[in-house]
Amino acid sequence: MSVAIPALLNCLTLISVLALVAIGLAIVFGMMDVINLAHGEFVTAGAYTLAAVQSAALVHGFPGSFWIGLALAPLVGAGAGFLLEWSVISRLYHRPLDTILATVGISLILQKGIELWFGALPQTIYTPIPGLVSLFGIDYPGYRLFVIAVATGLIGVTLAVFRFTAFGVDLRAIIQNRTMAEALGIDARRVTRRAFAAGAALAATAGVLIAPLASVEAHLGTFFIGKAFFVVIVGGIGSILGSVAGSAFVGGSETLLNYVIDPSLASALVLLGALILVRLRPRGLVPGYSAAHDLTGRG
Repeated sequence: MSVAIPALLNCLTLISVLALVAIGLAIVFGMMDVINLAHGEFVTAGAYTLAAVQSAALVHGFPGSFWIGLALAPLVGAGAGFLLEWSVISRLYHRPLDTILATVGISLILQKGIELWFGALPQTIYTPIPGLVSLFGIDYPGYRLFVIAVATGLIGVTLAVFRFTAFGVDLRAIIQNRTMAEALGIDARRVTRRAFAAGAALAATAGVLIAPLASVEAHLGTFFIGKAFFVVIVGGIGSILGSVAGSAFVGGSETLLNYVIDPSLASALVLLGALILVRLRPRGLVPGYSAAHDLTGRG
């Protein structure tokens, strides 16, 4: 029991952060057929927003730097996402090979830009909630519990918006059939741009949450982008619940395997399991109705 509870909580930490990153990717992929390989840089942008705020706090002495960074990072991510969609992605809809090339290039440019601006060394990040919390007879880092709580709350809010708001209804209509949605008067361009910005904001928030637990350097996002695509494909393209289910599979399996085998072998086994799962369930654990499915008629 003393090992099982920390292992479970560590699983929940990675699952919740992966889900935040993957939700925006799942919606964009399912709605626009856009393979955005620069999505991980939104995670990096969030982490570096926190690093910049904390660095400024040390110089000027204002308190609460983590909370300021947590509030600013989604705005930075949303702004970056809006700008990327407006300037590049909107011109490459339904051209997946071109979006791969363009977003890989943007990713590399952003990584090198961050290195030039902040330097190549990892940034120093201060944990806002130090110490341990007694839980179920064990002591566990309080900050990790905070990450789980905040990420779970944001996922719940995202699900509620997707299910119960007018924006969510428009978004689901576009995912199901973009042409029909536009014929019914939905401004698909505006909705997709907002969805892209919202997905970037969630990824940037994930970057802030993971920053005190990771090495914050220019390539931070590359750790998440591959896993996020696994999550989307395993969970179900265009499905928010699928992103959560895929995160549970990928994040939970990898965290548990890391306790018993080498991390590299654990990642390889998770990839193998994902391939087998996709072979058995081609549309994912919780199938969404993606634009790609609508165009091809394939599951």
